[in-house]
Amino acid sequence: MATPPPAPSSSHRVDVPDLRVRPADRWADRWLAARRAVLLRRRLLAACCAGLAVLLGIGAVAPAPPPTEVVTVARHDLAAGTTLAPDDVEERAVAPDLVPAGAVTPADLVGRTTTGAVRAGEILTDARTLSADLLRGQPGQVATPVRIPDAGSVDLVRVGDRVDVLAADPQGAAPASVVTAGALVVAIPQESTGFTGPGLGGRLVVLATTARTAQDLATAGVTRHLSLVISGR
Repeated sequence: MATPPPAPSSSHRVDVPDLRVRPADRWADRWLAARRAVLLRRRLLAACCAGLAVLLGIGAVAPAPPPTEVVTVARHDLAAGTTLAPDDVEERAVAPDLVPAGAVTPADLVGRTTTGAVRAGEILTDARTLSADLLRGQPGQVATPVRIPDAGSVDLVRVGDRVDVLAADPQGAAPASVVTAGALVVAIPQESTGFTGPGLGGRLVVLATTARTAQDLATAGVTRHLSLVISGR
């Protein structure tokens, strides 16, 4: 028969681990947590600084945008003899080497008259338009641009001369007729080198005529060969 183990005496002590958190351990845990937070924030800050440095480096290496200048262009196609309104023109930035001599602002162009057909986007200059002052002392008259195929004949004309405009059949099937007689020459524009188009040639001369005569000249300029005769009247 087995002998039971002896009962523990009252003097025998069992060691139980102390599970209470001491203050020193609590402060150590807090210090470690704070240190981890600081390290994390440092890493985030370092990443942000690195990204900013990359952006600044790209900005420093990227070339600066090319210089531009503002000019005034036609907003849409304009017929010869058009009196410009604010809706006919707009400003546009272009390279400096594309700015022609005589470029003007929209405010300077409003109220002026085009000396010839103008394409949308064409840069407008003082040579492509006429001032309303040209018709001072000519009541009831309009400034009528007329393109004469014989540029040499226009070289003989001066502002203030009076001329007859003749229209001849290019095929010679009919004699020449007088479209207008004794018209006052109010301007001989300098030709623009920035405008090209089909059928252009000769020289332009601007005459003071009635609105009806301006229509007749426009029609004759399409179907007939125009020429000038200095009338001296």
